[in-house]
Amino acid sequence: MKILIQISTQTLQLLDDTGAVQQRYIVSTGANGVGEESGCFCTPRGRHVIRDKIGAGQPVDTVFVRRRPTGEIYTPALGVSHPNRDWILTRILWLSGMEHGYNRGGSCDTMRRYIYIHGTPDEVEMGRPGSHGCIRMRNADLLELFEQITVGTEVEIVA
Repeated sequence: MKILIQISTQTLQLLDDTGAVQQRYIVSTGANGVGEESGCFCTPRGRHVIRDKIGAGQPVDTVFVRRRPTGEIYTPALGVSHPNRDWILTRILWLSGMEHGYNRGGSCDTMRRYIYIHGTPDEVEMGRPGSHGCIRMRNADLLELFEQITVGTEVEIVA
C-alpha cells in the first residue's frame, strides 16, 4: 500500500502494490500552500512514511494536543469557543520525511514540524487548502484509512 496526496486536486489516494487506486478521499492541505521550511505553515512535498499511528481505540471527535488526547470530545460549541484553532481530531498519522535536505533533517524536517494526516470537524470545508500545514480528513474517512495502513506505509505528497 502507498498513499498519494495531490495538492492541486486536494485528494488523498490509497494505492495498492500495483499502483491501482483502492480509495480516494477529499482532503484539505496547508492554507499557505506548499513548502518544507520550519515555521512556514505549509504542506511539505516529497516522499514520506507513516512514522506513527496515534489514537487507536479513541472515540470519534477525540481532541488531541501534542499527540495526546485532552479528554475533550469536539462539539460545534467547543469549536465556537476556540474559533482560530486548527483542530486535530479522532486519529493522527504522523509523517516523517525520507529525503535528506528536502523534508528530512535540519530546518525542513517534516517529523520535527509535526506534520500529520488528521481528523477535523465535520463543518470544516474539504477540497480546498485551509490547514496550518497538515493534511486534514473527514473523521469517517480517516478511520477507514487508519485501519488499512501500517506504520512504515509510504506517503508521497505532490503539488
